[in-house]
Amino acid sequence: MPRFPVRLLAAAACLALLPAIAQQQPASRSAAAKAPARTTAPVRPAAVDIPIPQIPYTKFVLGNGLTVLVHEDHKTPVVAIDTWYHVGSKNEKPGKTGFAHLFEHLMFSGSQNFNEVFITAMERIGATSMNGTTNSDRTNYFENVPTSMLDYALFAESDRMAALLPVLDQKKLDLQRGVVQNEKRQRENQPYGIAEELQVENSWPKGHPYSWTVIGSMADLDAASMTDVQEWFKTNYGPNNTVLVIAGDITPEVARQKVEKYFGGIPPGPPLSRQETWIAKRTGSHRVEAQDRVPQARVFRSWNVPQFGAPEEPLLDLAAEVLAGGKASRLYERLVYRDQLATSVSAGNDTMEIAGSFEISATAKPGVDLAKLEHAADEELRRFLKDGPTAEELQLAKTRILAGAVRGVERIGGFGGKADILARCQTFVGDPDCYKRHLQGVKDATPASVRQAAATWLSDGDLVLAISPYPPALKAGAALDRSKAPALGEPQKLVLPPLQQATLANGLKVLLAERHEVPVVNLSLMVDSGFAADRPQAPGVASLSLRMMEEGTKTRDALKLARDLEAIGATFNAQGSLDWSTLNFNVLKAALPQGLPVFADLVLNPAFRPADFQRLQRDRLAAIQREKVTPHLMALRVVPPLLYPAGHPYAVPITGSGTEAAVSQMTVGDVAKYHDTWFKPNNATLLVVGDTTMAQIKPQLESLFAGWKAGEVPKKVLSDPPQAAASTVYLVDRPGALQSIVVGADLVPPRGGPQDVQTLVLNDAFAGSFSSRVNMNLREDKHWSYGSFSILENARGERPYLVVAPVQTDKTAESIKELANEYARIAGAQPLSPQELHQAQERQTLKLPGNFETSAQVAGAYRTIVGYGLPMDYYATFADKALAATPQTVEALAKKLVDPKRITWVVVGDLAKIEPSIRALNLGEVKKIDVDGKPLP
Repeated sequence: MPRFPVRLLAAAACLALLPAIAQQQPASRSAAAKAPARTTAPVRPAAVDIPIPQIPYTKFVLGNGLTVLVHEDHKTPVVAIDTWYHVGSKNEKPGKTGFAHLFEHLMFSGSQNFNEVFITAMERIGATSMNGTTNSDRTNYFENVPTSMLDYALFAESDRMAALLPVLDQKKLDLQRGVVQNEKRQRENQPYGIAEELQVENSWPKGHPYSWTVIGSMADLDAASMTDVQEWFKTNYGPNNTVLVIAGDITPEVARQKVEKYFGGIPPGPPLSRQETWIAKRTGSHRVEAQDRVPQARVFRSWNVPQFGAPEEPLLDLAAEVLAGGKASRLYERLVYRDQLATSVSAGNDTMEIAGSFEISATAKPGVDLAKLEHAADEELRRFLKDGPTAEELQLAKTRILAGAVRGVERIGGFGGKADILARCQTFVGDPDCYKRHLQGVKDATPASVRQAAATWLSDGDLVLAISPYPPALKAGAALDRSKAPALGEPQKLVLPPLQQATLANGLKVLLAERHEVPVVNLSLMVDSGFAADRPQAPGVASLSLRMMEEGTKTRDALKLARDLEAIGATFNAQGSLDWSTLNFNVLKAALPQGLPVFADLVLNPAFRPADFQRLQRDRLAAIQREKVTPHLMALRVVPPLLYPAGHPYAVPITGSGTEAAVSQMTVGDVAKYHDTWFKPNNATLLVVGDTTMAQIKPQLESLFAGWKAGEVPKKVLSDPPQAAASTVYLVDRPGALQSIVVGADLVPPRGGPQDVQTLVLNDAFAGSFSSRVNMNLREDKHWSYGSFSILENARGERPYLVVAPVQTDKTAESIKELANEYARIAGAQPLSPQELHQAQERQTLKLPGNFETSAQVAGAYRTIVGYGLPMDYYATFADKALAATPQTVEALAKKLVDPKRITWVVVGDLAKIEPSIRALNLGEVKKIDVDGKPLP
């Protein structure tokens, strides 16, 4: 199935809140001989025949050239709107790079008849999966809206196509230019943030449309003028250069009527030129070396390959899966599992419109010579190019891709949803069904055809870093009176599948929510433990225990488990939170009989092999080191111990990874004991969501879990921590940082209290949405930040409430002052106005239907209900409770939750540049701490 290229997504605008390797000798037999002995295991489940998913559509073209695709899906009263303009960064010219991306931001700033921030307006009507993105080849805008709000959304979307320029002024240009430049700083401030620009500059010949990054250069962004803006819009943003997809709760007849009404009167744009295919296949090898502030070495190796829709695309996709598509892949097995040279490895075939890029990347384990890692990776690649994949490897890769395709079509919109798939195929190859050819190409592939494609394109030319005639009859239809926007629709009732309950003979509670629209079943085993179950002196045991459970069972080692899961298109992960440990298993209905025994094996028989533990222990230590150089994670690691007293179960890094000291001293017995202590049927709940019934699944569960016995479980003690007596400012140094991370932290009551819903409404208005006070202040008004947000942790005890603001270094003190002022305002000096409250209520209620489209989303909702003691009708009554809030009740709640004089501040940045100005704010005592939270002189 066509996918979003990983590199392009990294370079795309997201407006929302988000060497030549030396010629080596063939691998020696001694390397293979080092593989650990395999445990004898049952026969692997038979591969599942997965049909190609179908996305029926109706297509029509307006008189002005606008191409429209309509797909019906009535499972929930939501409609996805996805607008693809066939223009991206490859349509730019040298010296004007980054302009497509900058213009995407400008499209959210308001139009002549819809002159307000687009995201704010869409949040008010309950839009979900809303964003705008730019890549090398297209710019798209998408949102899912309640069916009753479709007219309003289509008016807004069409008005910015028809009437953007009359209200686009220098102030808006300067504001969004600042936002984009902060986005660029934020990306480059991350570990390995320098890699993308070095790769594109060295992968493509000078002048090639892909030889510059989508986000562009600072100098080119500074040089963008109003004339550039106007010409870009007039040239590229006409209906004849656009594909509009409407998917969801609508019929083609109604869609045609509405699209004709809102878009038919927009004049077409001028004739356009198109860049033809230019793969620019290289010869020889080229190596680039660079340094960055990172704890581990990482190697990127890439080749220029054929474009989106080319016959080779599915074959190279399969090659990427076999090489590094998961734990069962060749490179993972060799580099991570067997030789333990790397902590991670990946491969991808990123297909763009006129060319593609095949990339392998690997992150070296600390202390490993990068040359040794490269040598081992090259050995595996050369063996693959010589022999190709085995039939079994190829079948596993096919299953992963086809299973992903089935899961993708569960969503109507958003990244990778049905609207996105149709729009991409229509925009780039003129056929909305092109995804079927791709998937059929996957199914038809043979080991020989995959080997031939890989040998043709990956044997040479590696980089190591490390257009259609203008229709003459186009004309606009009758003009629409745009002086008045359509009336807003009403909130629609959210109906979730009812929760059925049963109890197995051993005491395990089973909860089931039936969802039969898509043949997928999601199982979540919730165990009452979590990070709070760790001993104070051993933080990280829970997290590492759960990670170990992903490494296999007594009859399945990690690689066999990966193959068994891939053979049936299933996925498994273990995750932890402060209060819960959760095992998630997702399987296609057709494979449920084969999948349930695997799930039961994972729950009951984790192997906890010493060799796996030692490898994961080293990987965890490396992960902690990465957290300590990733700016926002540096802050999140040190915040909890500043809010909770020593020994409190929540006084641990929010990541759950623990500390280097604790992880270094752990033993395999510690993680095994965690499972033995807490994983009891009387201490767990199994939540099942999807295409099954209680009558079908309960007997299977009784049989599979019959040997799991109940037992006594320790009690977790969650005492209320004392409130801070006064504000304190903690400074963490990150020399050379391009941004500062500012965190305001406090404690609020547990999840599930009587004012739970109103707390969410208050947080939405203060810092929890794009339109919140904090984000509008620091991003839209001051443009000092790419985006500020809040973290309101779910917890059974007093829980952290964090406001996080990544800001430019020279505005750090000013940003902290603005945040402090916002705390003072919300706590009494300037309580929420009726309008602010109303808008937050709309955002929280109207978006509900769009948040429960997939089985995984429904499972997540019920996990929250079960995990924090919420009433079963929590989401059914959520809207009524949210709408019952008044300015007076919310003002009283804010005064109760927020005390501006007791905020704990944490700032991560270049102290040589920011410390004096922070001290001058006089917010409270200023203390310097290291990345572990320890005091510094």
